[in-house]
Amino acid sequence: MGVLNREGDLQSYGCKIDDVPTNSSDVQLETEESIRRAFFPFTQECPIPRPIASIELRKLRHVKYLLGAVDSLASYWSALDASKPWLCYWIIHSLDLLGYKIPDRFAQRAISTLKHMQCETGGFAGGPGQEAHLAPTYAAVNVLAIIGTKEAYELINRTTLLEFLLRVKQKDGSFKMMVGGEVDVRGTYCAMSAATITNICTPELIDGVAEFVGRCQTYEGGLGAVPGVEAHGGYAFCGLAALELLGRTDILNLNTLVKWSASRQMSLEGGFQGRTNKLVDGCYSFWMGGLFPIVGKMLESLEKDPEVLDFVYDRDALQEYLLIACQSKNGGLRDKPSKSVDYYHTCYCLSGLSLSQHQISFRHDLENIAPGPLSSLLWTENTDQLRVVGLPDNAVEATHPVLNIRLDKVRKAFIHFYGKAAEDVIEEVDIEIVRN
Repeated sequence: MGVLNREGDLQSYGCKIDDVPTNSSDVQLETEESIRRAFFPFTQECPIPRPIASIELRKLRHVKYLLGAVDSLASYWSALDASKPWLCYWIIHSLDLLGYKIPDRFAQRAISTLKHMQCETGGFAGGPGQEAHLAPTYAAVNVLAIIGTKEAYELINRTTLLEFLLRVKQKDGSFKMMVGGEVDVRGTYCAMSAATITNICTPELIDGVAEFVGRCQTYEGGLGAVPGVEAHGGYAFCGLAALELLGRTDILNLNTLVKWSASRQMSLEGGFQGRTNKLVDGCYSFWMGGLFPIVGKMLESLEKDPEVLDFVYDRDALQEYLLIACQSKNGGLRDKPSKSVDYYHTCYCLSGLSLSQHQISFRHDLENIAPGPLSSLLWTENTDQLRVVGLPDNAVEATHPVLNIRLDKVRKAFIHFYGKAAEDVIEEVDIEIVRN
């Protein structure tokens, strides 16, 4: 449906403020007003409204912005000196979603960079000479899977990677982000994602993991970083995605999860907030939007119609927010109109845009041929359900709803790491898709 097609003017939507203003409510009202200004040219309130069909994703400008980071970064990016694999992932994944072919020289530089961040004792660090950490390990594995060459795949030392994952695994099923570091559910997702892609999941590695994640679900229905803390969009995705990779989403309360997730989409903005009573943020288009394909699979397993999700998650409204409020005219995407663009938000705004355009669903009818981690190959696109707001060329590439790299790159990586078992699954899925 979208925000722009609703009855009534934009003033009739938004937060209802009582007679006790706070700093939070003031900022919420300011944010809503900035978004009304952005939306106004496309509404009937405008004297000469622009057609919604004319909204453009400025792909070439976004590509130029991203490529500008290849040779040099502004000095303020030094704050992310311990996050270099993340910068690689945000930039390369964004280019990949935009359909830009990664040049060989660029891919070689990424491989060379990550080579110096792989630790002798396993896993990847945020920079050369630093200690292994689950977050940059996840990012590095994803980058190498996106590049998708034999050299990229074989850079990953799977033996020492498993040893590192087992070192940070805790007795209660949780993971520390690094040796001596903090525990939170991000680490669980990073570990399960890297292990799934590289085919190193073992009974010892996954023992107790689902039970820990299950304890992170709150009374609201979302998931927090650890048991007993506030539900949060990023942690909710990490927890639910980890359970999906483990085949244990049944451990959660589905009813409260759906209610909490749907309630995070803002009535005026169309985008998602990450927590109750917080501001909208473009990055949650993925962290929150990424919950719905997995929730759809859960509903299907209960023989409920997954299309009900279109009534609780407005795909058009999210695209309107991303395309109108989050794009910079000079390239790059941002949190909201008052913020500056950055590579993180560009990556996750585009990832959320991809999930809102492409309907990715799970092939339950083929589960028997894809046990364990191979079930990740059963996520397929329903091409007749493509939904693109604005110009037809606004469509970006389809991303995997759990691993967040392109579907075709997931399949290629699985063929390398799983061999014939993956080839057989992919062949069966492709035959079924053609037949349908």
